[in-house]
Amino acid sequence: MSTVMLENPVERILRSERIPHIWCPGCGIGTTVNCFARALIESKADLRKVAVVSGIGCTGRVAGYTKLDSFHTTHGRAIPFATGLKLANPELNVVVYSGDGDLFAIGGNHLIHAARRNLDLKVVCVNNLVYAMTGGQTGPATPEDVITSTAPYGTFEPAFNLPQLVEAAGASYVARWTTFHVKQLARSMSEMFARRGFCFIEVLSPCPTLYQRRNKMGDGLDAMKSYKQLGKTKHGAPTSEVALTRSGEIVVGKFVDRERPDYLEQMKLQLSETLGDRYAEPEVCTCG
Repeated sequence: MSTVMLENPVERILRSERIPHIWCPGCGIGTTVNCFARALIESKADLRKVAVVSGIGCTGRVAGYTKLDSFHTTHGRAIPFATGLKLANPELNVVVYSGDGDLFAIGGNHLIHAARRNLDLKVVCVNNLVYAMTGGQTGPATPEDVITSTAPYGTFEPAFNLPQLVEAAGASYVARWTTFHVKQLARSMSEMFARRGFCFIEVLSPCPTLYQRRNKMGDGLDAMKSYKQLGKTKHGAPTSEVALTRSGEIVVGKFVDRERPDYLEQMKLQLSETLGDRYAEPEVCTCG
């Protein structure tokens, strides 16, 4: 009697020797990685031309679990590293995979200027609403009235509305999903791979160990039920109307999808207009 060996299709995207991963039970980061792997497969992306860049934090560990060219960079500097990769080899599909703290706090300056320039980067921001890896401190996306390790009586600072911020900075593609919306998230990632310019997807993810425990919001399963109940799909919603609160409606969907020339296109146009016949296309770096 022969034995049939079934293989999970995403296994060829992952470094199986590094499993089990380090994320806490109930954390949604692993779910986003599954969606990411499925999106790569469904989009038929050339894996030899995909590079994953991440910063520091729980989500930053994603780069170490994907069987792709990957860079685990310094805190807040994922986008500058990714920019260098893209400019050196424009054929690469460069994905920045990091968290809300890394991208919008210490890395916020880099993010807004990358969106302004419309660099051809695909940014996945897993937003668990706190600094999870360092103890659950208040972060730039923490809603008001939330208990954190640095706000034991409740956060009073206004939070960033991430989709609104990146749209205002100039992003070409902006979407938000939760780790409950796995099909929609994978589809959105596939769509992002096919787009040029600065693309941004926010993924709301549970942090049962810190955020939910401190705020008596239950475990990872309770978070999924909450995402299902509160999540409202509103494609094309004005990003000014999708801000998050502690327990209010969670607006998800694709908010922005617009055509803008990306940074390299603008640079080539400028050089060709300035130099005329003297301008020659730069050679693509094929080292490594």
